[in-house]
Amino acid sequence: MRYETTPSQTVGPYLRIGLEWPDGPFAAAEGTPGGFWIRGTVRDGAGEPVTDALVETWQAAPDGRFDHPDDPRGAVSRPGFRGLGRCPTDASGEYRIHTVKPGPVPGPDGPQAPHIDVSVFARGMLHRVVTRIYFPEEEAANAADPVLSAIPADRRPTVVASRDGADYRFDIRLQGRDETVFFDI
Repeated sequence: MRYETTPSQTVGPYLRIGLEWPDGPFAAAEGTPGGFWIRGTVRDGAGEPVTDALVETWQAAPDGRFDHPDDPRGAVSRPGFRGLGRCPTDASGEYRIHTVKPGPVPGPDGPQAPHIDVSVFARGMLHRVVTRIYFPEEEAANAADPVLSAIPADRRPTVVASRDGADYRFDIRLQGRDETVFFDI
């Protein structure tokens, strides 16, 4: 007997079952030297807040290394830093991740500027979308970054955070005007 392919299940609204962690928003523990918050709002194509999305971040440590056994540069234990943050959006579409600034990461096409990888899961989406957060004060590194350089100049601001006092702001627009640049991975 042969079965036809069936439609995929969207990634939400079932995010609340097993994907939320009490300490999820802490890629770095509060009190970690150099720690800061990245806050933002996830919006849909009409500009409305998405109140049931999940924002997940992955990043290197300040020295550019990853705390992962598959990292060819070796796993390094750093108290208070795990490099992974996960935060559901609230009733106003806001998320927040506490972290530290990553270091530059070596890449096949040259060093990559300090950045944080971001996945967004939300209702109505069959797959997560993936983007990056770059830092505005890293002008020279950003200019040399092979991934950021591949994005048309007029679209690059959608992947660069803005300063918000000691913290950063990174709003995510899932589609429409000023849509965040997402990568096809």
